[in-house]
Amino acid sequence: MFIGHFGVGLGSKAIAPKTSLGTLFLAAQFVDLLWPILLMLGWEQVEIVPDITAVTPLDFVHYPISHSLLMGVVWGVVFAVVYGLVSRYPKGALVCGFVVLSHWVLDFVTHRPDLQLMPGYDMRVGLGLWFSVWGTVLVEGLIFVVGVWFYMRATRAVDRVGSVGFGVLVGFLLLIHVGNLFGDPPPNPEVLAGVAHAQWLFIVWGYWIDRHREGVVDSL
Repeated sequence: MFIGHFGVGLGSKAIAPKTSLGTLFLAAQFVDLLWPILLMLGWEQVEIVPDITAVTPLDFVHYPISHSLLMGVVWGVVFAVVYGLVSRYPKGALVCGFVVLSHWVLDFVTHRPDLQLMPGYDMRVGLGLWFSVWGTVLVEGLIFVVGVWFYMRATRAVDRVGSVGFGVLVGFLLLIHVGNLFGDPPPNPEVLAGVAHAQWLFIVWGYWIDRHREGVVDSL
């Protein structure tokens, strides 16, 4: 799951209009931003196995700290508490917490059975949408389109940055998604971990775009 997570971040703007899109992107991708750090530290493990699914060559061998259900709840609570203390916006904090947790839910739909329920408990779950390229395209694409629609319904551009910049962001996310689906696999886990840090670009981009758009509705 890639653009599906960003779709959740985009759509959540309609529920928490005072929360920046950058923060919502950070919440949506929080565990995937934590994951490459843990890979580099050797605390989690991934292998490159071509054709392990139709969509991704990644075999997620061990990643209970970032991607188990229990830790998803923990990270969601931590994110919500920290954001709530900083922003003094309880509604936004609650939404961010659920957005963090939504990452595990969407991964559960797409991943092969490799997601643990908690660290130390080896039962693995996953519905395996990644075994179908077009199923993945359909589901992720639908989530993303709905998210973009809700974001555009909840905000409007105040200048060209807010309109053109947002359009470029959407297009770039789609381009990366196509590359993920049909591009060559990473040569090794070390390169993968390094490239994964590039996702911070979208967090910064989200903050920048949101400064050039204004709220239209307060809630769904």
